[in-house]
Amino acid sequence: MIVGIDLGTTNSLIAYFADGEPKIIPNRLGKHLTPSVVSVDEEGNVYVGETARERMSLYPDSVAQTFKRSMGTEREYNLSGHKFKPEELSSMVLRSLKEDAEAFLGEEITEAVISVPAYFDDKRRKATKRAGELAGLKVERMISEPTAAAVAYGLYDRTKDTRFLVFDLGGGTFDVSVLELYHNILEVRAVAGDNYLGGEDFTAVMAKLFLQKSGLSLQSLSEKEQVRLYRQAEKAKCDINDTDKVTFGFLYKEETKEAEISAKEYEEACEELLMKIREPVKKSLADAGLKLSDIDEVLLIGGATRLSIVRDFLIRLFRKFPDTKLNPDETVALGAAVQAAMKERREEVKEVILTDVCSFTLGTEVVVEYEEGKFEDGRFCPIIERNTVIPASHTERLFTVRDNQDKVRVRVLQGESRFARNNLYLGELEIEVPKAPKGQESVDVTYTYDINSLLEVEVKVVSTGRSQKMIIKGQDNQMTDEEIQKRMEELAYLKIQPRDYEENRLVLLRAERMYEEALGESRKKLDHYITAFEAALKRGDHDEIMDARQDLNEVLEEEDK
Repeated sequence: MIVGIDLGTTNSLIAYFADGEPKIIPNRLGKHLTPSVVSVDEEGNVYVGETARERMSLYPDSVAQTFKRSMGTEREYNLSGHKFKPEELSSMVLRSLKEDAEAFLGEEITEAVISVPAYFDDKRRKATKRAGELAGLKVERMISEPTAAAVAYGLYDRTKDTRFLVFDLGGGTFDVSVLELYHNILEVRAVAGDNYLGGEDFTAVMAKLFLQKSGLSLQSLSEKEQVRLYRQAEKAKCDINDTDKVTFGFLYKEETKEAEISAKEYEEACEELLMKIREPVKKSLADAGLKLSDIDEVLLIGGATRLSIVRDFLIRLFRKFPDTKLNPDETVALGAAVQAAMKERREEVKEVILTDVCSFTLGTEVVVEYEEGKFEDGRFCPIIERNTVIPASHTERLFTVRDNQDKVRVRVLQGESRFARNNLYLGELEIEVPKAPKGQESVDVTYTYDINSLLEVEVKVVSTGRSQKMIIKGQDNQMTDEEIQKRMEELAYLKIQPRDYEENRLVLLRAERMYEEALGESRKKLDHYITAFEAALKRGDHDEIMDARQDLNEVLEEEDK
């Protein structure tokens, strides 16, 4: 079976297709959402999800989150003396999801369709593929998040032609895609977005408001206090959806600081973020050659679209109510599962042709003549423009610029800048040409880009017919199959905590965190129930452990109100 995975910035999900529909697979705690958080202790034990998130309050140096924002970069995270790249941390989340799916379905999972933001460039997409491979998954196909959302909404089964805009505001990334459905073809017309904008930024605004009102500064807080601040800010951000104001409480150096924040104040403080949302919407429509009035439907996905200030802003912007019939947290995973069923050629799924677009322009570096006899090198020559429907193949003829030039080098670049140095380098090849006066010899450079983000580059010498090809599977630091296998073996010493221990460990971590945050009688009460639960764990009686855990959970819920 092939599963569908939404590898998110804040939360990740895994889904499968059965009984004619996609279904979310619950994790080991029985929940649909697995926080994209990883913690590693000094013994090399790995904690993923809620357990890792709870450890953040107690051991902030051992925890990493929002690492999806750094996918495809050389950034390293140091967790308890162990260093990891973003794709390695992502692989631990994927491995945890894979284990949960195998336990739930009772069979081995070896392949997955993984969703990626539409605005992820080649480097980030290939890092995502490597993360899947490090988790022991074959990843032959990735699907852009907006396309997955469109499939999940059932648009592939509609009879009416529809133009729609998918607005995807997740925890850490933001995508806008314009799609069109006609007959059985689902075509992406244009994409735009921001890989560094999401719900986490709206949480940061709430935290900043509290600091301003309480007279504190972020620099004055310890790491543990900063974690507690953002935890409370996240809660206040969600609570303000249903009320005109919230009271933000925060324990600072054994003293509870409180501040009242109104919905109006919060919306005004978020104005800059809302303006950043507007630009990709305008850009995607302009690239698609459409006006707002041409859009039949607006679909909301991503957990941050639950924020009332975001929804109100979108209603004003689009002058219509968006479609919110599906859970915005689960839509992408469900769509990825449908895509997985299509890949398996399941009879229950009506086959639909999915077309995507290049998120960024693909081209090469050239020398240009800006005045007669005056040349400037380092300029970018587009070959496949951004938002070109893929698969696509385009050819550009380039000429020699020096007398007796005997070689032509083609540097493969991705980006939108006029200058080659500002664009992403993907690879290069070189071919020999006959010596001749400048401008008399030429090469045809053909780029062919397919739906799986593989780019084939062919350079053909016009006068001799000699050609040379290369396939850009990745770019800087692309790992070979052997290197991936070696790194998997190196990571094998890291053991994800057993499923049976997860719930007990999570309850204890939550209790320890709340004990640190409590004072007076609340602290004494927590200590009593924590001690009773630890004693039951030592005795090892299953029924006694369940009773003590239930008692402790009830106290935690009561104290966390």
